[in-house]
Amino acid sequence: MAEVETQKELDFERKHKEDLQRIRNFRLMDDDFMSKVFEDKPCAECLLQIILNRDDLTVQEVHGQHDLKNLQGRSVRLDILAVNQENHTYNIEVQRNDHGAGAKRARYNSSLLDANLTDPGDAYDALNETYVIFITEKDVLRGGLPIYHINRIIEETGKSFGDDAHIIYVNSQIKDETALGKLMHDFTCTDPDDMNYPVLAQRVRYFKEDTKGVTTMCKAMEEMRAEERKEATYAKAIAVAQKMLKAGIPYEEIADMVELSVDEVKALDTKKPA
Repeated sequence: MAEVETQKELDFERKHKEDLQRIRNFRLMDDDFMSKVFEDKPCAECLLQIILNRDDLTVQEVHGQHDLKNLQGRSVRLDILAVNQENHTYNIEVQRNDHGAGAKRARYNSSLLDANLTDPGDAYDALNETYVIFITEKDVLRGGLPIYHINRIIEETGKSFGDDAHIIYVNSQIKDETALGKLMHDFTCTDPDDMNYPVLAQRVRYFKEDTKGVTTMCKAMEEMRAEERKEATYAKAIAVAQKMLKAGIPYEEIADMVELSVDEVKALDTKKPA
């Protein structure tokens, strides 16, 4: 028993040292770290003001690692969800690979904002202006530009469709002397002393050097690991349920065996009648 406890202590100490090293190497381009930094209103405000080129923008609320549900009840976790003084909504994501920042992903996130930010019975005109912003490590759209604005237009007239849904891609590879270029420089720094924007540097320093901040970050990392284990268990349950559906096993029996709801199992059945 004592040996088991000693091994647990050693494993904990090893994991803690690994977490401390990871924290030292974190950049704002790392989504878990970015979410903690920008759940701070002044930091989110600084970010949005620069990207949108709006000094008058004020952030009223902001949430890091915010869950939104789709129509099937599954949650999708957004890096940052912010709302400004005009009740415009902003989803900010950092993506280190092209696959996670594709056009269909942007469209999906935009649809989730609309579906989750209105109540049943609301008029369509009640939809607020939304922005999905991807900050990408590579130039995903391959145009050599620092920023790309995607808005729907009427092809025949060239006029704006006016649906107030916006998608923006920010290319972090361009680090010039513009406000946006300096911001992208800060997104790739591991040392807060090298950063341009004091409000961001102060927040990064808190999570890397302050005892309370480091403790908060270590706790967040442990919660993320627990969430990853939960998601892995869910994915395994889905895979098993799909195999059982092919074998013709009843919904209720599958739900009981893989610990899913009956509705979740039914949603997986591609052969059910329309």
